Amino acid sequence: MGVVNFDRMRECIEVPKDAERLLSKCEKEIRFSLNLLLYPDGLVEADAYVVYHNTARGPAKGGLRIWPTVTLDHTRMLAELMTLKTALVGIPFGGGKSGIALDPRQFPRANKSALIREFVHIIRDELYAGSYVPAPDLGSNPSDMAVIYGETHMLECVTGKPPRVGGLPGRREATGYGVSHVTALACDTFLKRGLHGLEVAVQGFGNVGEWTCRFLSEQGAKIVGISDSEGGVCRSDGLPVDELAAYAARNGSVAGFAGDRISNEELLAMDVDLLIPAAVEDVITEHNAARISAKLIVEAANGPTTPGGEEILVKRGIPVVPDILANSGGVIASYVEWHQAKSGAITKKEETYQTVAEQMEGAFHRVCEFGCDRHVCNRDAALAVAVQELIATMKDRGWIPGVDG
Repeated sequence: MGVVNFDRMRECIEVPKDAERLLSKCEKEIRFSLNLLLYPDGLVEADAYVVYHNTARGPAKGGLRIWPTVTLDHTRMLAELMTLKTALVGIPFGGGKSGIALDPRQFPRANKSALIREFVHIIRDELYAGSYVPAPDLGSNPSDMAVIYGETHMLECVTGKPPRVGGLPGRREATGYGVSHVTALACDTFLKRGLHGLEVAVQGFGNVGEWTCRFLSEQGAKIVGISDSEGGVCRSDGLPVDELAAYAARNGSVAGFAGDRISNEELLAMDVDLLIPAAVEDVITEHNAARISAKLIVEAANGPTTPGGEEILVKRGIPVVPDILANSGGVIASYVEWHQAKSGAITKKEETYQTVAEQMEGAFHRVCEFGCDRHVCNRDAALAVAVQELIATMKDRGWIPGVDG
C-alpha cells in the first residue's frame, strides 16, 4: 500500500477510478548497479534507483538519498510523498526520488564525488532532459549538488547547490524555517498560544532539526530536549542551540553535551508542549504513542508516525501537523531556485523565506478548513487537499476524463 489509502480517501472526497489507477503506481522506475573502482576502497558496488511517481504537475522533484538502508520500495514511498507535498503547497513540480544504497560516511570527499559523477553518467538522459530534478537529502549535501551541476555542464537540472554555484540564499535552512513557521501557525490554531516560552523536544539534529531549533529559539521557544542517533541531552532551563550546534559539529553528535542524558525513546515521551520528530521514519508507533506527553506534534521528518501510532494520537486528541505540510519549506525553496536559474533573477534570502511562508500558510489554512468541514484529522485533510489538486491537474492535462471528457 502506498502513502494514500484510497478506500479511506473516498470517505472524504470523490476519487475517479482513473485517478486512483494513476496515483496508485509509479510512472517510471530506473534501477541499476553503481560500480566504480576507487582507491583505496577497491571495487564499490551499490544498488541505485530513480523513481518518478507522478509528473502531472511538472518535472519529478526529489532528493538524492545516499544511505545504506535505501531500497526501491522506500524510494517509491518518498517519491509519492513528494507528489503529494508539491501538490499541497501549490508548486509546479511532480514527485520523484533517487537513492544509492551506500554509507556515505565511509568515503573521503574525493571518492564520494567520483561516485556521484558515475551516478550522473548513468542517468544523464534524465538530467539533461530536465525530467528529474535532484536536491540534497539524507547522505547528500550542497557540495554533492555542485558536482551534479558541473557534470551536466551547468545545466539547471539540480537544486540545493551552494549559493556561489548558482544556489539560492536561504535554501539550506528553508526546511527548518518552514517547520518553525508552520509550528507558529499550529500553536496559534491548536494550542491557542504563541511560541514564547513553548517547551520543545526535537528528535534529530541534522540540517532540518538544527535550523528548526535555531528559528524556534529566536522566537522565544525553549528547546528542552534534543537527540540524535548517538543519544540525547535535556535541560529544563533550555538548551543553548548555538553552543550545542558547535559541539555537535566538533563531535558528530549532541550526546555528551552539558545536561541530563536522554535516549531517543525517552525524548519522545518528554512532558513538553511540542514534539518535533526530525530524524527518520516510523518512530511514533502503536507501541509508544500512548506514552507521548506532548500537546502537539509537528513532523519535520518524512513518515515519522505509523498509521497505528497516529490512530492512538487521534483518539487521545493530540494534533499532528503532517510531514507533507510541515517539511515542505525545502521543496518550495527548490522551486524558487529552479525558477531563479531559468529567469536569471537574483533572489535574496528574505524573499526565499517570504515565499516559503506564503505557500505554507495558504496550505495550512486549506488543510485546517477541510479538516473542520469534513471532521477528519490533519493528515487525512492534507492528503485529501493534495489529491484533489492532483485530480484537477490530471484532468487539465487530459490524463483522465474531465468535465468534457
